Amino acid sequence: MTSRVSHTTIDCHDAYALSQWWKQVLGYVDVEDDPNEPGHDECMILAADGSHRLLFIEVPEPKTVKNRIHLDLMAVEGSRDDETDRVLALGATPVEDHRTAGGRGWLVMADPEGNEFCIVRTPEEQAATGD
Repeated sequence: MTSRVSHTTIDCHDAYALSQWWKQVLGYVDVEDDPNEPGHDECMILAADGSHRLLFIEVPEPKTVKNRIHLDLMAVEGSRDDETDRVLALGATPVEDHRTAGGRGWLVMADPEGNEFCIVRTPEEQAATGD
């Protein structure tokens, strides 16, 4: 017997606002028949194909330390750096740049509430540097 991940939960201050931001980043949608609305303290979004769900839950305490778990994002179209520019334009904040001059590495970013996530290279970019 095994388990499967039902969804990934992110504690936050404003579940609605953060779910809307992540919908833009990931192209996720609201759960059919359960739309997210301002004031909701729990907001679920899911991949368009239903393969993954994110649940945002409001909590009273602020974020104080680095996340122990985070999402690694990979561009669907374009490169790691193209995706970095796109999420910066949506309001992400750079945290740590681990990109190298040779094209390897990743960038640690934060969402509008400070939750860290990384942007990694695509398989094409990895193949180009022999990874």
